[in-house]
Amino acid sequence: MAERIKINVGVIFGGRSVEHEVSIISGQQAMAALDQEKYHAVPIYIAKDGQWYSGEALADVASFREMKKLLAAAIPVELSVNFGQKELVERSGSRLKKPWRQRIDVALPVGHGTSVEDGCLQGLLEMAGIPYAGPGVLSSAVGMDKIMMKAVLRENNLPVVDYLAYSSWQWHEDGERLVAEIKEKLGLPLVVKPANLGSSIGISRVADEQALAEAIELAASFSDRLIVEKAVQPLREINCAVLGAPGQTVASVCEEPMAAADILSFADKYLNAGPAKGMSGSKRRILDADDALALRLQDLAQQAFAALDCRGVCRVDFLINEASGDIFVNELNTIPGSLAFYLFEPAGLAFDALVERLIHIALERQRQQERLITVYASNILAQGSFKGKK
Repeated sequence: MAERIKINVGVIFGGRSVEHEVSIISGQQAMAALDQEKYHAVPIYIAKDGQWYSGEALADVASFREMKKLLAAAIPVELSVNFGQKELVERSGSRLKKPWRQRIDVALPVGHGTSVEDGCLQGLLEMAGIPYAGPGVLSSAVGMDKIMMKAVLRENNLPVVDYLAYSSWQWHEDGERLVAEIKEKLGLPLVVKPANLGSSIGISRVADEQALAEAIELAASFSDRLIVEKAVQPLREINCAVLGAPGQTVASVCEEPMAAADILSFADKYLNAGPAKGMSGSKRRILDADDALALRLQDLAQQAFAALDCRGVCRVDFLINEASGDIFVNELNTIPGSLAFYLFEPAGLAFDALVERLIHIALERQRQQERLITVYASNILAQGSFKGKK
């Protein structure tokens, strides 16, 4: 009996992002979830300096404790950007040695944060003609920028908290005016965030003017775009993930993470959970499936998913005012930590089935893209002189 040909899945993780280590955990989880009978997992690690590596040594999370030793054992590679080549090629300084090559049939990006979740990596994969899981370039870029995301959500009549947006240069040039404007328009307390980070990095809750200035300074150290939101209190945070493609989505169960402070911190999400579990190990409570609030949030999550034209799996985070019952869409995570598998498991969708569904969505999207007209076969430049014409 002929051996079954496996699909080469390039699992891309790491990246030049402050969420680098979180991405390593997600990458290891995704590789472990791939059905080895159907798929060949190809680890693709982007180091903190932006260099790309592959090789079996990268498939062991314990090896990342000794980074220098790991990278010496890994294969330095580049992704061919020649459309349709779909290949990793070893970066070799020797002309005598034949470079290592590995075909990539489909990519599974599990990078979190800047350069890997914000459309940059997705654009590279588009240029290379490699089908990939998750949202496209525009959806990824909008989903990563909290300012643009809230504008799109508001335009689609989805509820968001009152907010003000600034560039870091505005803060450095006229900080006193900004503080006064923020206090006048939003009042206190507030939540200050970098516009393009996740995992609660650089986020502060503030209750006075001095803390506000310090929080803006912190956020400006991570991003050149800042967002200041009116704090919801008393606050309840609930998350719901969505899986699918436009017109074909399913919502997960709803979870209520248990925070040690007023807002969920990086430690609440990852450090207190244990390195093997990532976000899946954080303390949380699952809402009953027939709970009226859960049903409402599942509907809103799918509306937000559609508003950003997402694909794959996204986690939608909600803020709820416990006193008034008002619901606000806080943000969409277009590549959620641990791919949010822990939100689908309670409803019977195992991690391996979730990953397989992501691959199928990626391949179907590629087939749809191939039916579109992207270039003309004719060459209008061969028809004559165009000198002086526009």
